[in-house]
Amino acid sequence: MELEKLAARLMAKQQTMSTVESCTGGGIAAYCTDLPGSSQWFTGGVVTYSNAMKVQLGVHSDDIVRCGAVSETVVQQMAAHGRRYCQSDWCVAVSGVAGPDGGSPEKPVGTVWFAWSGPDGFNRTDCHHFTGSRSEVRRQTVETALEVLHSLISSGDELS
Repeated sequence: MELEKLAARLMAKQQTMSTVESCTGGGIAAYCTDLPGSSQWFTGGVVTYSNAMKVQLGVHSDDIVRCGAVSETVVQQMAAHGRRYCQSDWCVAVSGVAGPDGGSPEKPVGTVWFAWSGPDGFNRTDCHHFTGSRSEVRRQTVETALEVLHSLISSGDELS
């Protein structure tokens, strides 16, 4: 992902983004803020590594119990609450099993749920199954989160 392209697209639309991250531990935010001038389009990020932090952000605890922290329901709430909390136009949220342990038959290591919350109630979710080491799963998660966000912003002129 060429971060410069995402930054340019956000600035051209006078929009901002934020992150809510679990399995990446702030990796998406760190990658974004490596780019000089990112304060023009990146408002901030929240690391909700524990379930308690997810609840503090606004995720319903009963949904975490019922669906699990690595679920579509939970990441949708993470993105929606993160967008409001960080006062951004877009928010990407991720929750997954980076490994090497912690997987299950239903959610094996490498399972990552993504959610993107945008202007005018726009929402999208995806589940990906990555392979590789813990660091490789996290790297692929960062790349996918930003690539899809760039695609959504670029193709969604009606959302600006």
